[in-house]
Amino acid sequence: MRFELSSPAFAEGSTIPRRYTGDGENLSPPLRWSGAPSQTRSFALLCEDPDAPTGTFRHWAVGNIPAHENGLPEAIGTRPAARYRFARNDFGHSAYDGPAPPEGHGLHHYYFRLVALDTDEIDVSPDSSADMLWRIVEPHILAQAIMIGTYQR
Repeated sequence: MRFELSSPAFAEGSTIPRRYTGDGENLSPPLRWSGAPSQTRSFALLCEDPDAPTGTFRHWAVGNIPAHENGLPEAIGTRPAARYRFARNDFGHSAYDGPAPPEGHGLHHYYFRLVALDTDEIDVSPDSSADMLWRIVEPHILAQAIMIGTYQR
């Protein structure tokens, strides 16, 4: 079985609905996954936009997602459960901030990267950056699943 990430809100490679963007309600989209390696002890998630004018822009970073979970509900990025660890995104918030590319900049691709980890917990504070969270989880990655959504203004 392959490790796969999907969303009931939009299909792979399609437009992220306005509801989940900075132009809409700015809610994190619901996500589902399957096929994680049997030795998975936790998950971490990163949402980033490599098409940003200043380079890759990180919109959301979550760690300490328990291994028994197979998804995240809609809007969890604005009201995190105590068991998750959110890091600061590039807007400076320890939360989800949806797509908000510059007007007329063209189509942007948003990579939702879910990684299965060989550790139960990562030690990262809400003041840590998304980049820092990712550096901490990298040595613990067992597998990665990616889903891409697009958005433009």
